Amino acid sequence: MANNSNLGAAKAAKNDEFYTQYFDIQKEVNAYLDYNPDTFRDKTVLLPCDDPEWSNFTKFFAQNFERLGLKKLISTSYAVESKKYKNYEPTLFETESPLFDADKTRTKGKIFELTRDTNGSGRIDVDDLEWHYLEGDGDFRSPEVCKLRDEADIIVTNPPFSLFREFVAWIVEAKKQFLIIGNKNAITYKEVFPLIRDNKVWMGPSITSGDREFMVPKDYDTHSPSLRIDEQGNKFIRVPGVHWFTNLEHGRRHQPLKLMSMKDNIRYGKHKEITKKGYPHYDNYDAIEVPYSDAIPDDYSGMMGVPITFIDKYCPEQFEIVGMAKRGAGDPTLRSHIYTIEDYPNYNDLNATPTLWGEDGKLYNTYPRILIRKKQ
Repeated sequence: MANNSNLGAAKAAKNDEFYTQYFDIQKEVNAYLDYNPDTFRDKTVLLPCDDPEWSNFTKFFAQNFERLGLKKLISTSYAVESKKYKNYEPTLFETESPLFDADKTRTKGKIFELTRDTNGSGRIDVDDLEWHYLEGDGDFRSPEVCKLRDEADIIVTNPPFSLFREFVAWIVEAKKQFLIIGNKNAITYKEVFPLIRDNKVWMGPSITSGDREFMVPKDYDTHSPSLRIDEQGNKFIRVPGVHWFTNLEHGRRHQPLKLMSMKDNIRYGKHKEITKKGYPHYDNYDAIEVPYSDAIPDDYSGMMGVPITFIDKYCPEQFEIVGMAKRGAGDPTLRSHIYTIEDYPNYNDLNATPTLWGEDGKLYNTYPRILIRKKQ
């Protein structure tokens, strides 16, 4: 899963177990605390796609239970059979418990809960987790886990990428706050983009570019060049284009972009494409092409098409998101022209995204674009 082809293979195999690094969780959560120290105070946090014995989500929130001021932590896992592990080995934490049942471990999910100091240490932490088997396999869509969702205030996890659309709908249905990891291309999903456009979902603060390394099960089959195996035999792969998706407030999303005028961008800007060609107008949208977020002109009041990476820098006080220029996820009413076979033989392809005229006199597609306007 170090590239899109690996992601596709993971979807086909339903092998979506990617364990987020402790540092990445800590950095993201701390950004919310910097903005509002009470973000998690007196809240019940649910981790519904976890593997509590292995997951850094469970470790982080359990170890920081008192610092965050949590009311309750709930973490659930899938049954081994539902994850299709080839060589699953239960941890000592599980096998040494009087609750351990080898048959249930294969077919039942587990639930871990943390609310109190169970061992008399004087503090509530990871050593106070209590667990038992679920009635079902731990699927987040089951009535059992849906009931836990309804009890929770905030849902935090790295859901299976193959089920990201369905997982977002599952959260939105219950009107919960959340913090989840997904691929940046999820921005363009027809199930996700309207939430971003309507300011109901936005990007988290700690990841703006680059990739992240995830641990995968030891039986994970991958030939990715980014595969790393540590001294203990643990496997790690680097995944590009991952982002935090959330509806928790943080300060970075209210920081406006520093912009220059259209004239200054053309004369003095750092992008040769703009200094040479300026800001061409699309043939099929009433908007100009702005291929770089830092080249958005501050004196243009019309509609502009910007790359999806703009969402990392989106300030709702500075810009209005009008729509998505992409077939399937876009609003067809935003188009100024829809191509037909009478226009061009490749009319269907041209309708996929915004188009620009090339120097050879032919029309070419851009990448998918987010259509924005600058607020006055």
